[in-house]
Amino acid sequence: MSAPSHGPVAALLFNALVWGLSWIPLQALYRLGLHPLISITLVFGGALATLLLSRPASLRGLVRAPQLLAVSLAAGLTNIGFNWAVTIGDVVRVVLLFYMMPVWSVGLAWLMLGERPTRAALLRLLLALLGVTLVLQRPGQAWPLPSGLADWLALMGGFCFALTNVLLRRWRDTPGDARALAMFGGGFVMAGALALGSGALQTLPTAPVGDWLAWVSLLAIAVFGGNLALQYGAARLPAQVTALIMLSEVLFASVSAVLLGAATLTSATLVGGALIVLAALLAIRR
Repeated sequence: MSAPSHGPVAALLFNALVWGLSWIPLQALYRLGLHPLISITLVFGGALATLLLSRPASLRGLVRAPQLLAVSLAAGLTNIGFNWAVTIGDVVRVVLLFYMMPVWSVGLAWLMLGERPTRAALLRLLLALLGVTLVLQRPGQAWPLPSGLADWLALMGGFCFALTNVLLRRWRDTPGDARALAMFGGGFVMAGALALGSGALQTLPTAPVGDWLAWVSLLAIAVFGGNLALQYGAARLPAQVTALIMLSEVLFASVSAVLLGAATLTSATLVGGALIVLAALLAIRR
């Protein structure tokens, strides 16, 4: 089999880099006084507006594929869970808990796609569960349970990420622009609704508008470009190669967080993270 061409690989690496470093502007916005839900609403609102202006036909495609509203719901919860968690939590811990794809995917694929788990799938499930047990264990804690909002958000986001992928596989024949619109729209509408319902909109930023607007604009452009890069690369490479390259997000997030002091590495986290990544790699390899 020939080696993948450089363009699609670079596109996927760019998308992984965007999400691996997204915690930096999100935490900067949090320090400037923006609640994570407000930041997510603004970022996805910007990405949504950019998509509608550049590709207005995507709206017609979404209207013709109303089933993609389920993708909007799953993708919206994915982005709320992940982005909120990396804003307030230990970045490495959050990313590892988010990448519990092997656990969630086994059950969802069986339930929604009729794909019965094989012995290999159950082995991956066991590895991932052992890994998350090690990551969740904290000194002095009797049981390895989620502790704090960031843990729960990361696990919820990871489950919804697996659900999003299963739904996209189920409706893979729908237009790519319509799928992107569904995902951006889900992030914008759901984060905005939660911000309104929780009272987060009542908190005003303590910094001048120009300070936080620059971070919001930068992240919105990066998210929009990352989505285009993902669709370009994923359409030109085998699914296994795409999934393998996307795991580099764990590396980007972990290295940047440790270097910038946003995460603490313990031996249990390293071993647990290695088991989670191993389970994901085994899921990629057919």
